[in-house]
Amino acid sequence: MSIVVNIDVMLAVRKMRSNELAEKVGITKANLSILKTGKAKAIRFATLEKICAALECQPGDILEYREGDA
Repeated sequence: MSIVVNIDVMLAVRKMRSNELAEKVGITKANLSILKTGKAKAIRFATLEKICAALECQPGDILEYREGDA
């Protein structure tokens, strides 16, 4: 089981660049990259809230649970 991060999908839908999202959220490009690649071990609710606000989406649009994936 695993959690898949779909920030790239939402960025494409909103026609926004990673740099712009990082600036709006107030995180570094490196930290956003870690989130996008799914290598992050955790995400703060405050950061998730800011990402959702910037992308005008719900947390479920960004985070997805897939059973069986490792």
